[in-house]
Amino acid sequence: MDLLVKIKNAQPDLEVLLLTAHGSIDTAILAMKLGAYDYLTKPFHLPELEIHVQKALEKVHLARRQRLWVEHIRFESPRYQLLGSSQAMAKVRQMIEKVAPADATVLVRGLSGTGKELVARALHYNSPRRDNPLVSVNCASLQESLLESELFGYEKGAFTGAQTSKVGLFEVAEGGSLFIDEVAEMAPGLQAKLLRVLDNDCFRRVGGTQELKVNVRLIAATNKNLEEEQKNGRFRDDLFYRLNVVTVFLPLLRERKGDIPQLVEHFLTTRQVAGKKFGIQPEALAALEKYSWPGNVRELANVLERAQILAEENTLTLDDLPESIIEAELATAPGLAPADSLLLRDVERHHIELVLTREKWNKVQAAKVLGVSCRALYRLIEKFRLELPRDGEPALNF
Repeated sequence: MDLLVKIKNAQPDLEVLLLTAHGSIDTAILAMKLGAYDYLTKPFHLPELEIHVQKALEKVHLARRQRLWVEHIRFESPRYQLLGSSQAMAKVRQMIEKVAPADATVLVRGLSGTGKELVARALHYNSPRRDNPLVSVNCASLQESLLESELFGYEKGAFTGAQTSKVGLFEVAEGGSLFIDEVAEMAPGLQAKLLRVLDNDCFRRVGGTQELKVNVRLIAATNKNLEEEQKNGRFRDDLFYRLNVVTVFLPLLRERKGDIPQLVEHFLTTRQVAGKKFGIQPEALAALEKYSWPGNVRELANVLERAQILAEENTLTLDDLPESIIEAELATAPGLAPADSLLLRDVERHHIELVLTREKWNKVQAAKVLGVSCRALYRLIEKFRLELPRDGEPALNF
């Protein structure tokens, strides 16, 4: 009884079952008052004990779920978070908070690299299904026959090489969530089979005759315009309406550039190279904020990983960033005159030549004027194949 009191003081949410050979009504009542979940006397049967343990476990799960709704959206781990204080990301998080407790099918829409899988993880880990599996599959990475076998499984002898039966991902995800990424890449025949599962929670394995019933929440994602896919006959209307119960739209990174400093800090903390903690120079951060990010947040994460590998010290500089980002920074540098008749590459080359000429090819001074490091300037000179002419003046005509 003393141990029970100490356990409940240390971990109030822990459920305790007491087993004793010397039971009495008084001690049973006292044990329940002190917080025991149940009180069993010996001899007892194992099946009976299993039932009591299962009920105690269900109570723990229910308590966790209730706390989950009181708290705001939670994430699986510090690595997998939807960050950003922009209004667009606030809407995404609000939508997840509302939708996660329900069992409705969710369609996540956004271009590659915007974080669709992170939304799927947040939906699952903030739902009553969080203690069951979250299973993912990418339709673009598998051929139609392989994808069908992956999703629905197959029976022994269903095709050449099927030596044994295989369980599909729908069965693996039983009680949990199935995330189907790039659902627009699914062939029409498979779209019909997926629709059937959504309609009645039943399917057949490849080569099978038995109807299997599943309890799975479906989360689908696509980077394509499904309305256009419908018009062109590549995506079934009925499946679109069945998937589109709740839709979460993810913004492009260039539409929320104010979130970049927070994302940079997050990636430098959670995706450290060789365990080092890196900072970033203001000039490098400014360059990241000016860049258009066609690859969205995934591209930012990859750029920062590359920069950490190349960095000579524990602070990331412009020199550690890819040329595409440095070029974008130079294109917006002060003093660059517009030239409608020239390509951006030509304007950039012309501007660098002008600065070098004005500084009499003093590369240290020219780099300061251009706002880049000497190493970056040498790289640009090599890129544009600039050379000091024999007469000491660079040729400006091109």
